[in-house]
Amino acid sequence: MQFPRRVLLTGARGFVGRHLTAVLGQRFPGVVLVAEWFDVTDPDATLRAVRDAAPDSCIHLAGITAVPDAQKRGDAAWQVNLHGTLNLARAILSAAPQSRFLHVSTSEVYGRSFIDGRALDETAALAPMNTYAATKAAADLAVGAMVSDGLRAVRLRPFNHVGPGQSDAFVVAALAHQLTRVEAGLQAPVLQVGALTPRRDFLDVRDVCAAYASCLEQTDAALPAGSVLNIASGVARSIGDVLARMCEIMDLKVELVTDPQRLRPVEIAVAQGDAGRARALLGWKPLYSWDQTLHDVIADWRGRI
Repeated sequence: MQFPRRVLLTGARGFVGRHLTAVLGQRFPGVVLVAEWFDVTDPDATLRAVRDAAPDSCIHLAGITAVPDAQKRGDAAWQVNLHGTLNLARAILSAAPQSRFLHVSTSEVYGRSFIDGRALDETAALAPMNTYAATKAAADLAVGAMVSDGLRAVRLRPFNHVGPGQSDAFVVAALAHQLTRVEAGLQAPVLQVGALTPRRDFLDVRDVCAAYASCLEQTDAALPAGSVLNIASGVARSIGDVLARMCEIMDLKVELVTDPQRLRPVEIAVAQGDAGRARALLGWKPLYSWDQTLHDVIADWRGRI
C-alpha cells in the first residue's frame, strides 16, 4: 500500500472532478491536490502545469464528455479528448516521469462489442459507434502504447455513472430534472424522453471515485503500468425501469412523449460491464445502493430548481 503526496487532477471543476476532490481529501489526509485549470490542448501550457505541479500521481478527467456535444463539436472533441490527452501524457513523461498516470476512458469505447448482450471484460474489442467514443478509444490506445515509452499509465473504463451535480445532458439527470419541475408545478406532467428500452450499467459516481482513489494506493507490483480496469456495477437496468422507479419515489404520474432529438442514430440494446479485475486488483466494489443514488439525484435537482 502506498499513499500519494501530490496529485494533479484535470477536469477538477466537472461533475466527477468535484466528487473526486472530496474523496481524495477524505482518503488521503494531507495530500496536495493540484487542480488549477489549464488548457490541455496547448502543449506548452500543459508542460508548464506539470512542471509546476511536480505530481507523483495524475488523474486525467478533462474532456468533452457528452455524446451529443462531441457529435456537434467533432473537431473540438478530437482536440481535447485525443490531442489533449497526448499533450498531458507527453508532459508527464518529460517533467514527472515517476508519476502514475490514471487515464479515465469510458465504456463507450466498446461500442459494437456490446451487441451480443453479454457483460464485457477488458479483453473486449474497442469498436466505437460515435464521435465521443472514437476520440476516447483513440486516446485509450495511445496511452496504452506510451507505456512502452515508460509512461506509468493505468487505463480506467467506467460505465454509466450518475449522482448529485450531474448535467442534464445525461439521461438520469435529465429525467430527474424534468420530474422535479413537474413536482414543483413548473411544467405539465409530460416528460420528453428518448429510447426507454436500452439497458445500461449504472453506478454511483462516488463509487467510481472510490475506485480511482484505490488505484493511487496500489504499488506497481499490485497494479502494473499498462493495466486496464472496467469500473462497473455488473447490473444492467433499462432506462424505462429507472424512470418508473423515480416516479415511484416521487409519487408522480406522468405522460411520456418521445423527443427525436434524444434518440441516437444507432442504439445499443444492452451495455453491461464485468469489473472482476477491479475487484481482484483493488478490492473495490460498489457500496451505494441504486435507490440511494436515485434519492440523492432527486434531492439534488429539488435543490437546484
